[in-house]
Amino acid sequence: MEESSDRLNPTADTSGIMPEFDAQTMRSSKPGLKRLFITTTVLFSFLLGLPFLWKSVEIYRSPLPFHDIDSLSDQIESTPLRFPCNYHAVFVGFPSTDPDKLRSDIQDGINQLSHGKSQCGSCSFSISVTVQNPDEHCSETLTIDPTTCSYRCGVIKRNTFGVGLDDAVDESLDDVFSGCSGNSGKMYSVVVVNKENANGEDEVRAVVGKRRHAWIAGKGLEERYGEVVARVSEIFVKVFMNGGREEDSIHGEFMPVGSDGRIVLSFSLLNSNPRDWIYDWDFQRIDEALLAPVTKALAPIANISVESQVLYHTPKSSFSSWDEKLQSYIFRTSDLPFFVNSNEWHLDTSAGASGRSKILQFVVYIPSGKECPLHLQLPNGEISKTNGFISPMWGGVIVWNPGNCDKDSESPSRDTISHQDLEQIVKVFLGQFRQLFGFKSEAFYTSGLGTYKILPSERGFTEWELDVLSRKHTCFNLHSCSTTLGSLSRLVQSLPRMIIKDEIGEQVKYSLKAAKLAQSNASLGGYSSSASSSREARSLAENAFFHPSIMSVSYFSYEHCFAVYSPFFLPVAGHVVLAALREWKRYRQEKAKYLTWLTRKKTA
Repeated sequence: MEESSDRLNPTADTSGIMPEFDAQTMRSSKPGLKRLFITTTVLFSFLLGLPFLWKSVEIYRSPLPFHDIDSLSDQIESTPLRFPCNYHAVFVGFPSTDPDKLRSDIQDGINQLSHGKSQCGSCSFSISVTVQNPDEHCSETLTIDPTTCSYRCGVIKRNTFGVGLDDAVDESLDDVFSGCSGNSGKMYSVVVVNKENANGEDEVRAVVGKRRHAWIAGKGLEERYGEVVARVSEIFVKVFMNGGREEDSIHGEFMPVGSDGRIVLSFSLLNSNPRDWIYDWDFQRIDEALLAPVTKALAPIANISVESQVLYHTPKSSFSSWDEKLQSYIFRTSDLPFFVNSNEWHLDTSAGASGRSKILQFVVYIPSGKECPLHLQLPNGEISKTNGFISPMWGGVIVWNPGNCDKDSESPSRDTISHQDLEQIVKVFLGQFRQLFGFKSEAFYTSGLGTYKILPSERGFTEWELDVLSRKHTCFNLHSCSTTLGSLSRLVQSLPRMIIKDEIGEQVKYSLKAAKLAQSNASLGGYSSSASSSREARSLAENAFFHPSIMSVSYFSYEHCFAVYSPFFLPVAGHVVLAALREWKRYRQEKAKYLTWLTRKKTA
């Protein structure tokens, strides 16, 4: 109390006891830390809460291999994927022909037909030529390992290539070249037989078998050297490499296969007017006999499932007119866009198809009694032999007329389509199915050099056609996979606050792994394995891109997040920071006053 009274009474005599005291610049007591401690504690509580706030708004992002995605895209764009193909040409009955010259001329013809371009899905080929003279002595030039595949001289006889023996010739050639398609790629052979035809004509027959062999037979072929070389080159490029199609590259959606690698074949029997007649079918029997081999052959390319249904009261949308000359109702090709009645034909009832599966509709339309018989008239005025048509990427339609179009009674007749008629219908459907995949439905390939007969396969597709599908499908899948992953990579990097779950990261990783496996299998000549791996790569990439966690959340930037939270925290945080700074400034001023007083005291 004595110090306090002296400080409060400046008139008191303190000479000799204390130095002169200035209340504006000095203080005799040490400043307290209570106010500074409270404000500092509040400030640090806010600072300690910032990590918890940041954690509460943090977005989980599974790491994606952006570098591997860019590497895959660059590799596919810069280096087109090519498959190893071994071409073997055998000339039988040629007495004085140089195999090295033949090989050089055939290679020049192949390069000319392929325009020297290295396109994805094409063949990285090697050519072997064997010349067997009439005495069954051989001279050859080989580019493949003779220990794994070699032609046994004299095995092919000229008299076995006759008219009506095509299936037997195809089987014998498959036995001759069995084991030649291995890890180094598929082997395709063309046998040229210089012989006298059985009928004595000068016709040259060219046949492409159902496996990987073709043959050209005729007399005087040695004198037609240029034509023979051109035909051999054309078979290798136009048929075995390109599948007999005009296009040799992939444009858009090359095949009717869903992004998940699935195809649903939906077969529908439509009774236009059940008041006239009602037809049913024994579809299960046809499925097991005719469709099962097709789905098994295409298993590496797509997972195919088959469904069937019978619908009633399904009139068509277009009109038909009576033709007195043909004694039938006709509809023309100009009516085809309006034939399918999407309002009455409830076809999309598949329960086994997911959102990205491809559904191909195959419809058997039974006309009503008022327009029976009903036929499709072609632009040239002729009646269509199949009485059907296709719609690309949708399916096909066949108009089936009952055997008797006369309605005898008021009550509708109930019947079942005979097994023979149903077999014919399914065969037409298989031809339409081939057209949807880009192949021709007829068993001939015509070019400027002549016509080639193509032996049909009971599986719907020959082995060399399946090879073409595998090569093209692999390329399309890898290109689609890299495009999808590239889009996902750019999307994720452009949105820093996008949620990326571990499941998406795993799908991307496995998609890249499957794509690399497909490329490796393709370089080794594994057509089926590369197609299966590429299908898996594309499916996983699509699953990652369309993952529900990506599609169902709205994403915003850091600036947006700051704008949302700043009105709640900035006002309070600003006052706390200003109070802490003001208290710290006050404490330093008071401490300076106290130190000044101590200095004066020591000096006195």
